[in-house]
Amino acid sequence: MIDFEYFEQASDPDETAKNYQDVIDFAFFVVNFGYSKADYHALTPKEKLFIMKAYENKTVQDSTGIRNAVLNAMANFYRKKGKRFIPLWKKKQQRLNMENAKEQLSTIQTVEQQEGSDWIRKIYQANGWKHPKEKR
Repeated sequence: MIDFEYFEQASDPDETAKNYQDVIDFAFFVVNFGYSKADYHALTPKEKLFIMKAYENKTVQDSTGIRNAVLNAMANFYRKKGKRFIPLWKKKQQRLNMENAKEQLSTIQTVEQQEGSDWIRKIYQANGWKHPKEKR
């Protein structure tokens, strides 16, 4: 049997990994972020850990989003005939800021008192919409 020294196993694999951890981290930053050696060495160890954790979180979010999209597509594909599609994203209505709403309403009322409500008709015309008739 021929023995080659580069095939020899290290006595402790964890020790070998520790010896090459900086090289492994540098390779990770080059492949995933396109860092140069100078960019990599400019980072502090804390910054490297935060960047790696942020990358991990992004990967988890991306894969979760893909999983949700596939499950939603399958549910929509296998839905019963005539049943509505299930939307992938549900819209959430933003909370109303009462101070801004009161300020905007007072501005609208002031404009309507000075110029009338013709400005609404102009908006409808500019967008090519029909002005709704008032209900009495």
